Order: sequence, then structure tokens, then C-alpha cells
Amino acid sequence: MSTQTPEVTRLTERWDRFRAGRNTALASEHGWLTLTSFQWLPDAPSTVDGLPGLWSTDGTTAALTAGPDDSLTLVEGGAPVSGIITATLQDEESLLWVQSGSVVVELGMRANRYMIRTRDSQSATLTQFTAVPVFGYNPELVFTGIFERYPEPREVDITTANPEVPGTAVLVGDVVFELAGTTYRLAAEQGPLGSLIVTFFDDTNNVSSSHWRKVELTRPRPDGTVTVDFNRAINYPSAFTDYGTCPAPMDGNRINATIEAGERNPR
Repeated sequence: MSTQTPEVTRLTERWDRFRAGRNTALASEHGWLTLTSFQWLPDAPSTVDGLPGLWSTDGTTAALTAGPDDSLTLVEGGAPVSGIITATLQDEESLLWVQSGSVVVELGMRANRYMIRTRDSQSATLTQFTAVPVFGYNPELVFTGIFERYPEPREVDITTANPEVPGTAVLVGDVVFELAGTTYRLAAEQGPLGSLIVTFFDDTNNVSSSHWRKVELTRPRPDGTVTVDFNRAINYPSAFTDYGTCPAPMDGNRINATIEAGERNPR
């Protein structure tokens, strides 16, 4: 006979719906599970591995030269690429630019350098995907914390999953909560619709979970309280692919405990 309380049953059902939505989003046709390469654009028109055409950048603008035999089309509108096309992005922006068969080429600006990544809808990571492995739902890893907003946002330097790509994080405050008698203070970024994003290390990293994870908290209540539900901890794209440039946590965002909740290491 089950001893699960009605409240835990309700929360578990909500978590199951969250997991189903997460798996559906990951399995999109040219989403994060389809990345198959990462290359910096050369300074002079040149070939790049695995793609037709000549690719280059002058530091400000990206350019691609291709002809009918290259069979490249624009992702937006589907027109064939003939001659020279260009695109200009700001740092951290991305554009699904051109397509060749099942492969879409993403143009991006990272650390003020132009890069391209290929996204192949026939990649084994996507075609063999069923669901992200997870720890079972654990109501004991749901906490009430306090959000302490900074007077002004703070921009800090961080590392990323790609050693050639330094990053920055804009932090808006600290989330303070207690776990196993220890008080933790984790820096948070602003998320959509007033939510908070906390990127963190814990003792499961590189053992049963990936190198780090993140958890989105709902908008703080009027009294500053927030729910910290580690069952909703998810992997960054770099957990699934070697071609991510995902932000690492600040050194201070380290939990000295095994957070066996949320997503496990998919690899």
C-alpha cells in the first residue's frame, strides 16, 4: 500500500508533466541534440570541414560564397544560395542561416568571433533519443529560500563549456536556503517572466550528473521567498554535445552535497 501523501502525489504528477515537456522540446528537428560540429570562420574565403561553399569573416560581417552546385538554401524562405551572402550578428546572437539536406548551419557570434555549428536532424544523438535520464522525484530536495536582490545587477566573468569561449553572467541577487544544516548562498540570473536561473555545482557532477546543471525558480513572492526545487534541475546543451558553449557556474555556486534530483548525465 502506497504511503505517498496526496501533496507528494500532486507534485510528482506536475513533475512528470514537466519532464514530458522537457523531452519533447529537446527532440526538436534541429535542436540541441543535433549539433555535429563547431568551427571558427576563417579570415579569408576558404572551405570548411564538411560543408560546401567558401566561408569567411572580416570580424564584423560573416560571408558565404556558393553556387548552384553547392545545393545550399536559405533556412528562411528556402531560396537557393547563389553568389555572396552576408550576415551581421552581435555577441551571443545566433542565426539558423543556410541548409544542405538534413543539415542546418547555425551562424553565431561567441566572444566577439564568428563561428558556425552544424545541426543535423539525422544525428544519432537525436534519432536514438527517448528521454533524458533522471533521478526519481525526491520531495526532500525541495526547499524554501529567500531571494536577496542586489541594488544593481553585477556582471562577472565566467568560463564556459568551450575553453576558447570566455563568458559573462549578469547576476541580480542571491538565493539563500539551508540544506542539511548548511546555509547556501547561490547567485542567480534573471530568467523569463521574472523567474530566476541558478547554475550550480554539486557532488554528483561528473559522477552521476553532468559537469554542472541549472534550475529555474519561479518569480519571488512579495515576501522574497522562493521555492528551490532541485527535481527541476536540468542539463545545459553541453551535457549532450561536445559543441556547446554553455556558461559554467560561478565558483561560489557550489553545493557540498549530492543533489540526487533532476537530470542525470545523458552520456
